[in-house]
Amino acid sequence: MKDFFDYFKGNFFFKFLLFLYALFSSWFTNAQIQEIEAYKPSNITLQNEIIKMDSIYFNAYNICDIKTQRDILSNDIEFFHDKGGLSTSKDKILEGIKKNICGKVKRTLIKGSVEVYPIKNYGAVQIAYHKFFNNREPNQKSIPVKFMIIWKKENSAWKMTKIISLH
Repeated sequence: MKDFFDYFKGNFFFKFLLFLYALFSSWFTNAQIQEIEAYKPSNITLQNEIIKMDSIYFNAYNICDIKTQRDILSNDIEFFHDKGGLSTSKDKILEGIKKNICGKVKRTLIKGSVEVYPIKNYGAVQIAYHKFFNNREPNQKSIPVKFMIIWKKENSAWKMTKIISLH
């Protein structure tokens, strides 16, 4: 086998083939990476509506306005939490917020991270990053985490039907 590779050591043609292989493989790899374009909203009106609804809901969350939260959460809510699992009871979700969040935790949306995509004949999906600050642990570092909300437009009101919260 050593004799086989010795044959190619000084061979210009072999070196040229290796160069072409490296060039084409890096070109194809870079071409695949560059296919992902930066997010641009397809519907700026929808984007602004969802950002406004996010602001209304999470302002209520931050000040413990359970009534406003109740109005925005769908009766058929599905809340997926990577650590807590699935919750489907609107009342239990709101009880948990009242018990564990009110007066303790503030949520902030990471500006510029929001992506909103329309869902035909339903509503929209929101994907973004946010941070939570626990005033009981003021020295704890808050890191941005991803979340997703499926919004349904019922009559003229927006409702959260599915929430995926990752920490």
